[in-house]
Amino acid sequence: MRVIIHLFFVLSLTFLPTRFTHTQEQPSTSEQMLEVGESQAATPIGGYGNAFYQHDANADAARVNFERFVLFIGHRFSEKISFFSELEVEDAKLEGGEPGGEVALEQAYLKFILDRNTYIVAGLFIPRIGILNEDHLPNRYNGNERPLVERYVIPSTWRELGVGLYGNLGRIPLRYTIAVVNGLNSGGFEHGSGIRGGRYEGREASANNLAVTGALQFQAGDLRLQVSGYGGGSVGLPSSVADTLGLASGIFATPVLLGEAHARYEKGGLQAKLLGTIVSIPEAASINAAFANNTPQRIWGAYAELGYDVLSAVRNEPPHPQLVAFVRLERFDLNATIPANGVTDPTLNQTHVIGGLTYLPHPNVVVKADIRLAQTGDQNQALTGGPAVPSYESRNTFVNLGIGFSF
Repeated sequence: MRVIIHLFFVLSLTFLPTRFTHTQEQPSTSEQMLEVGESQAATPIGGYGNAFYQHDANADAARVNFERFVLFIGHRFSEKISFFSELEVEDAKLEGGEPGGEVALEQAYLKFILDRNTYIVAGLFIPRIGILNEDHLPNRYNGNERPLVERYVIPSTWRELGVGLYGNLGRIPLRYTIAVVNGLNSGGFEHGSGIRGGRYEGREASANNLAVTGALQFQAGDLRLQVSGYGGGSVGLPSSVADTLGLASGIFATPVLLGEAHARYEKGGLQAKLLGTIVSIPEAASINAAFANNTPQRIWGAYAELGYDVLSAVRNEPPHPQLVAFVRLERFDLNATIPANGVTDPTLNQTHVIGGLTYLPHPNVVVKADIRLAQTGDQNQALTGGPAVPSYESRNTFVNLGIGFSF
């Protein structure tokens, strides 16, 4: 770890003369410039990506992966109408017969500006839920891995087909969002990944069930607060098929409910984040009876993160490269409450402590180093086939080194 710290310090001194202003509000990518109407090109191109090395202490094994590359293409039809799209490649390539890899649309939607405070989006877009869904560029979060709570409890990046209304109240620093999107597929829920497998992500989504999502954002100086929610049906099957499986069907039947709240504070070199979320699936027993996928009734997660840009203490002027030392505590349980026909899995009750360094020599380029200490509950032998399986280690350590960029 001392070698890593020394390397980051040398890099920071090497690039110290570089000057820039790096705030969340300042457009720094082609997509952001088109979003705020500052793009000089009618059809801007941009993107982002990240790659990292990870060492798994328990397995005594290491891997390196180009985790994702996303290409953004937009188009401004007029001052009132724009198009946004992102095409994502995961794990560098997709090859038939081999596990891993994905090529998928991350977003593809039209934006219609109604007035200076209001606009509508229509198509495949990411609803405003949590922090990471809307703010997932690799140079915008600490650590090589995205926060686990916002990967497994709030699945990121959660895109669906629908229509959304976005606006703000003008003089009051309050922004609002309300959207209608297709619902989830409870038959796709998988043990150990929450509701993540139930997303359609724009592919042959059922329109027999729908969902409503909304958010309120408030900003007071350097403090930003948000509450958001989601509620929708999880059975898009025809009623005759659903009845055979013992499931309630309809627009909002067999519901999935999600609530989320978070706070972010940035001032000088200090960064702080706090997020909590909970998922409720009241009819999990019916889903288990139909699909035998061990769906829980309740899932929850929370994390707190504190970071400090140590270079802000060296230079008083705001525009400077950043070297952020951070620590994040994450707690979640993907099996918090189970129905009578479910099986408890203590390994899904997890605590993670992540600490490391995030170095930005340029606002759109990042080099990262971090360590994740993981702890879970013990295995339930009813899920593993008995005591003959290899012993399970409830503690593990992961060391990560990586790079990221956006443009």
